[in-house]
Amino acid sequence: MTALDARPRSGATLRFPERFRWGTATAAYQIEGAAAEDGRTPSIWDTFSRTPGRVRNGDTGDIAADHYHRMSEDIALMRRLGVTDYRFSLAWPRVQPTGRGPAARKGLDFYRRLTDELCRAGIRPVATLYHWDLPQELEDAGGWPDRETAYRFAEYAGLAAEAIGDRVATWTTLNEPWCAAFLGYGSGVHAPGRTGAVDSLRAAHHLNLAHGLAVQALRGAVPGTAEVSLTLNLHAVRARTGTPQDLDAARRIDAVGNRIFLDPVFRGRLPEDLVGDTAAVTDWAFVRDGDLRTAAAPIDSLGINYYSPTTVTAGSSPAPSPWAGAERHVRFVPVPGPRTAMDWPVDAGGLHELLLRLRDDLPGVPLVVTENGAAYEDYADPSGQVRDPERVEYLRAHLAAVHRAIEDGADVRGYFLWSLLDNFEWAYGYSKRFGIVHVDFPTQRRTFKDSAHWYAEVIARGGLTG
Repeated sequence: MTALDARPRSGATLRFPERFRWGTATAAYQIEGAAAEDGRTPSIWDTFSRTPGRVRNGDTGDIAADHYHRMSEDIALMRRLGVTDYRFSLAWPRVQPTGRGPAARKGLDFYRRLTDELCRAGIRPVATLYHWDLPQELEDAGGWPDRETAYRFAEYAGLAAEAIGDRVATWTTLNEPWCAAFLGYGSGVHAPGRTGAVDSLRAAHHLNLAHGLAVQALRGAVPGTAEVSLTLNLHAVRARTGTPQDLDAARRIDAVGNRIFLDPVFRGRLPEDLVGDTAAVTDWAFVRDGDLRTAAAPIDSLGINYYSPTTVTAGSSPAPSPWAGAERHVRFVPVPGPRTAMDWPVDAGGLHELLLRLRDDLPGVPLVVTENGAAYEDYADPSGQVRDPERVEYLRAHLAAVHRAIEDGADVRGYFLWSLLDNFEWAYGYSKRFGIVHVDFPTQRRTFKDSAHWYAEVIARGGLTG
């Protein structure tokens, strides 16, 4: 990939590079619906959402935003926005219903139609292979703590690449493997809802292995012009004070929250301090010779998902905890200031910090902000308009942080706003709205929020004003 052309555009105070990628993002289970159509089988999220008490209001993704049937309408919305790129995920149980063996033709046909329409609309398809919807059959066989799941993932990656590899501009292997491993198998607040420190660490390792195996599969099946990437939800970790105890708490979270993925993927090794922190939990015997070389297969860019920073102090966290090896040493500290409807602090400075850290830690690795956005209490007023000034200010501040990072030498090549549509927000069901397009779920009517109109203007200008 060549360096971005940084010639400024006229009419913008904060100008982004000429070839900066302006996108929006979604995930299959959160928007597609059609949960039992055309051969799709249950994923761990279908099972989890049907388990009483797991998801708010008993909501499921059975219908979600009905994107499976309204895909053309949603691409028309993207054209109105003027996005250059669209980041979506493939539903593994739609493509390969049992998690092994041949692909389902009708499932692949949906993604063929999606990518064809995106290309006709002049929008680059950016495909994520795994956004948490593991086929239930593979979970029944052991899930991500089981090594075999990594090999099944590589097989699935090859099937997807053979089907739409000629259309997809960028392939992302995994989205937020930290959440899949530690929320799914550590604290149990995400599917499949298991709780256990050893399982979460095994899952993290096998996700790293799956990533490397999938990179190999993709390289063998897609054109050389296609980019291969990985998306991590890296934690912008801050110690509450400069005491040794608080600094050690931040180090522990950085190890199990960030470097557990960064070090294997970019350095072919496990963090030594993480191995020490978790010695009472596991001896890491599940890591086999060659695994870390496989995980370190070269990629073309790194995606960063960011919503808010994390502040910690010495203490302990309630069980069950996603912080394997750190839970008895770390307490999370609420900080004053504005918050989103998720009760997450609004602090764009954390995004700037992360991008500069990666500039220094991973020189030569292009960066893309693959998710950034906020949930607020949106509603359509009697005139049908959806006013969301808080979201506009959130987005403005975070785009300004990206621009500042670029000025400070970070090689940031794109920004994907989360999310295009209001959707199924995992364990929160339909109670939290991240979209810049309002979805009235009973009627599936789509309405641009003020933030959508604002983002379209930003894209058209190539930057921010004022």
